[in-house]
Amino acid sequence: MIAHLRGTVLTKAPNHAVVECSGVGYEVSISVATFTDLPAEGAEVALHVYTNVREDQIALFGFSDLQEKRLFERLIGVSGIGPKLAITVLSGISSERLVGAIRGNDLAMLTKIPGIGKKTAERVVLELKDKLDDLAAVFVSGTTGMVAPTPLRFGVAGEDALSALVNLGYPRPTALKAVETVLEKHPELARDFEALFRAAMGTVR
Repeated sequence: MIAHLRGTVLTKAPNHAVVECSGVGYEVSISVATFTDLPAEGAEVALHVYTNVREDQIALFGFSDLQEKRLFERLIGVSGIGPKLAITVLSGISSERLVGAIRGNDLAMLTKIPGIGKKTAERVVLELKDKLDDLAAVFVSGTTGMVAPTPLRFGVAGEDALSALVNLGYPRPTALKAVETVLEKHPELARDFEALFRAAMGTVR
């Protein structure tokens, strides 16, 4: 099984990247948080990898942070949550907030995540509530930096947020309106892709 990749970023998008290692390009599905952490195309990157093997497909899921990979592995251990949905969950909410919501039985927050209904949220809490103490200890010390405001209404972050929403299945007009709405209210997010994306996803919900 492939557990780690180190190579050159050939291409990247909010939900996947291609990493070249010794002449071979590996396509990996990624979360919004990992996309945010990726360097520019052409730069070297190291990713923790989960290899999902099925009868008809081998799929790679990449993570810039080992703790995010561990949380992903806990999620796919829950009945009804596969790798693709787990990546969507990790894109819809930060790892630390997700851990807090599960441990705090916050079903309202969990059901705001695309693909997570009430029954799935209840299952996640039931199966993981007492199994995340190690991750909670790590995330509690994390900090989030503030990004300087920018006068641009759209830019790289806005286009990436729009692309991410469309890739998650939202109609482009709906996604466009969500991004516009957020930037009109919070122009300071125009350079913060992760915050902009999550705020926009909350708007379309």
